[in-house]
Amino acid sequence: MRQYLQRFGWFQNSLFWRTFLLLAVLVTASMLAWFVSIKLLERKPRAQQLANQIVSIVTITSAALTHSAEDKRRELLIDLASNEGIRIYLLEENDQIKKTDETPLLIEVRKLVQDKLGSQTQFAQSVNGEVGFWLSFQIDEDQFWLRLEADRLQTETNLQFFGWAFISLILALIAAVFISQRINAPLSNLSAAARQLARGKRPPALSESGPREIRETNTSFNQMVDDLARIETDRTVILAGISHDLRTPLTRLQLELEMANLEATTREAMQGDLQQMDSIIQQFLDYAKPLHESTFTSFNLSSLIDKLFTDLAKSSDVRIDLQIEPELYVTGIEIEFQRLFNNLIQNAMRYGRSPEDQVLHLQIECRRQASASHSGTLVKFRDFGTGIEDTQIPRLLRPFTRGEIARSQANGSGLGLAIVNRIVKRHGGKMHIHNHAQGGLEILLMFH
Repeated sequence: MRQYLQRFGWFQNSLFWRTFLLLAVLVTASMLAWFVSIKLLERKPRAQQLANQIVSIVTITSAALTHSAEDKRRELLIDLASNEGIRIYLLEENDQIKKTDETPLLIEVRKLVQDKLGSQTQFAQSVNGEVGFWLSFQIDEDQFWLRLEADRLQTETNLQFFGWAFISLILALIAAVFISQRINAPLSNLSAAARQLARGKRPPALSESGPREIRETNTSFNQMVDDLARIETDRTVILAGISHDLRTPLTRLQLELEMANLEATTREAMQGDLQQMDSIIQQFLDYAKPLHESTFTSFNLSSLIDKLFTDLAKSSDVRIDLQIEPELYVTGIEIEFQRLFNNLIQNAMRYGRSPEDQVLHLQIECRRQASASHSGTLVKFRDFGTGIEDTQIPRLLRPFTRGEIARSQANGSGLGLAIVNRIVKRHGGKMHIHNHAQGGLEILLMFH
């Protein structure tokens, strides 16, 4: 059963359904055990009750027939048949008899009745084609059949019993649903809050009430969220403070450099160093800059990409293949998306140039995608460089981490792709990096 149910994702992935099915199986097994126990325990008392009822009917009928006057006996038989449902027939040797079913209850009843009325007592479910509950008895030397309606001896039908059992099972399963929801609700809330936290959002505080284990877990999670928010704020303040404090002496150095009497090559080298330091500081600020969803707006992503890469294509050492589906809108901060693509461009210009001619070849595709796993806007960004080792790809998304090729170059801080990944996550998107089968690095950006 488990292998069959595991074909369905809801059973394999949902704790609620696992809990519900476990409770349902437990309740069903308990009711089956209860049903079997009741049937076994009730058999003997019920058999004794039926046997006593049968013996009483036979004894009273036999006594009434024995002591009644012959001219009144016919009226007595008619009265028994019409009022009591008891019919008396003479037992003949050629009677066609169909014996009763050998159920455990009837076997017990027959044994008890024969103990009181004699072992010659016969039972049948039909005599000469007439169905009923037939019992033989003897008056003096004559044998008679006593016929009762079959349902007269039933104190409780199995159909009624199963009906009550079914109603009880339904009520128990409904209770199992509420119990499963009650058990899994705290875990579902914790899972939803963890997903929000993973997307870079701050989830609402979890309830710190209920059982001790749930209360302690939610309290610890809320404390963790507060600590992460405080660390994020402290990091932003520290990076912003350091960047601000560094820019003052950098500006002073730039001014002194302009006024100093230096050779042109020396001046250009020093200006390049200062510009690189300023660029690194700006990357620190971009990485630490917080985003607020309240400032999100809908803007034309197709138009933004077309403008950025059309301007870039004007450079003599850049070749761009643009495939953009028009009028694709996303929700977010447009300036952040512009920063995202600028970082991708800078990263490609540094490390994605073609090894043959050192020209930057880019292939950009922006289109709408609808599939079972994702529905939204897909952006493909591919260069035709040498790519990187597959084992190095996960490291590129970490802040202050640079690839093997980048380490041989002086510029860069290792924040370019980390900033891109951070912006994508803050906008609820996904980012995937891999080496293209025909060479170069391909970056996939997916936005809802």
